[in-house]
Amino acid sequence: MEARICVLPGDGVGPEVTAEAVACLKAVAERFGHRFHFQEALIGGAAVDATGDPLPEATLELCRASDAVLLGAVGGPAWDKHPRHQRPESGLLRLRKALGLYANLRPVTVHPALEDASPLKPEVVRGTDVMFVRELSGGLYFGEPRSYSDQTAVNTLPYTRPEIERVAKVAFELALGRRNHLVSVDKANVLETSRLWRQVVDDMAPLYPEVKVQHAYVDSFAMALITKPREFDVVLTENLFGDILSDEAAVLAGSLGLLPSASLGGSVGVYEPIHGSAPDIAGQDRANPIGTILSAAMLLRHALNLSSEAQEIETAVHQTLQEGHGTGDLKGARHPQGTRGLGACILQRLGAAVSQP
Repeated sequence: MEARICVLPGDGVGPEVTAEAVACLKAVAERFGHRFHFQEALIGGAAVDATGDPLPEATLELCRASDAVLLGAVGGPAWDKHPRHQRPESGLLRLRKALGLYANLRPVTVHPALEDASPLKPEVVRGTDVMFVRELSGGLYFGEPRSYSDQTAVNTLPYTRPEIERVAKVAFELALGRRNHLVSVDKANVLETSRLWRQVVDDMAPLYPEVKVQHAYVDSFAMALITKPREFDVVLTENLFGDILSDEAAVLAGSLGLLPSASLGGSVGVYEPIHGSAPDIAGQDRANPIGTILSAAMLLRHALNLSSEAQEIETAVHQTLQEGHGTGDLKGARHPQGTRGLGACILQRLGAAVSQP
């Protein structure tokens, strides 16, 4: 297979973690006889510094011309005082909107070797395997009108039936391929938008009779996610709730640095770790690259339909963790590594020849 992959390293630790993910993709391509063409472009704060725009038109054109986009992270305090349209995060939101990405898949699993890495008891997190499906292009992040002054700020939370139906369809179909259990999270006791969300999910449920459907208020679900995570399979949420809950779920896995994501819906998907740019450790060889490497595996599976190749990366990560390798964010790692060292461990298990960092 021949594929074009746009790499958007972004800010902070983004360039460090995307470099390790690209190395894994190159190793897989060599092993399986594929040709992957990588081309980098600017996004986020790096793009603001270079062009004044967090999403330059050249970057967007390259993304549209590619088969998939691998993204690192955007943002940092250096750009906190910029106007909203020049904030790094606005570039990411615009990219999602421009590519028509409406479903964000965020898997959260607890690796057996990392049951002690979570601050929760091992018996609570053991066996956790949750797939979050977060609506990505609507809700508060995109709603209009919006305004800000020293005295008053306004955000708007809109959703339409078609927007809810299309992301719910993704969640239902994922549940069919997993354990046939879907929990839809809302705040229908307070928000009209959530009442519509719940009604649409109920209207769609008869189309998927094999799937058990439950509804949960976001506040009570946030507690249940931490106290009994094994009860959940596929979790469907609107944009803001999904952002918060999937970050909360990182405590189950042991670190935010472990979790990947795939943003789907348009012709070109974006694959990125769920963590931020971590500017406090940028350039120090301390960032955990596993979330980005597993995002590369999702890229292979969802963008290029290369499931066996994706499994190779996931198995290499599994073996690396099982043998006790990990960065500083992983509590109790027997063999502490830096970003490059952990990437090298994974590459070696992919059969790639690597030089010691």
